[in-house]
Amino acid sequence: MSRIGKTPIHIPKGVKIDFKNSKVKVQGEFGILEMMIPTSISLDKKNEILEIKTLNNSRKNRSLHGLYRTLISNMVFGVAKQFQKILLLKGTGYRAIVQKNTLILHLGYSHTIKIDIPTDIFIEIIKNTTIKLKSVNKEKLGLFAANIRAWRKPEPYNGKGILYENETIIRKVGKVGK
Repeated sequence: MSRIGKTPIHIPKGVKIDFKNSKVKVQGEFGILEMMIPTSISLDKKNEILEIKTLNNSRKNRSLHGLYRTLISNMVFGVAKQFQKILLLKGTGYRAIVQKNTLILHLGYSHTIKIDIPTDIFIEIIKNTTIKLKSVNKEKLGLFAANIRAWRKPEPYNGKGILYENETIIRKVGKVGK
């Protein structure tokens, strides 16, 4: 059995978990998440603890055991507290603005970049250069943050670009004149 899969999930107050057949539904303060799980994995709820078990001990089921335990744990955390990512815009003239459902980025290009904001992601702009993203779904949040970051990845010579909050850039020395 998986070490990760064996650890139980503690369900915080205000979170409700329903599972029928192979569908898991987690409902909490910040929203509702649903996911299909394989039929070879079963859930057992006792009081405020949820345990994930495999029906047989095949190689494939052992590999899925820890994965689905982590996915369900992320769903519980997301509806209870929300996931958060912070992006920093470093560079001269770099700034971000939110207008209705669109994120507008000025990143030193000759044009502005407009990105549609998904319905389940909330954005807060702090001082024009810090983007705070919040969502119930960890996977969608990470993908959306990566799509924003892809417009101007941090470069090692000047340190410009879009960085995650605690990311450090290893700087390189530029050309040296003779």
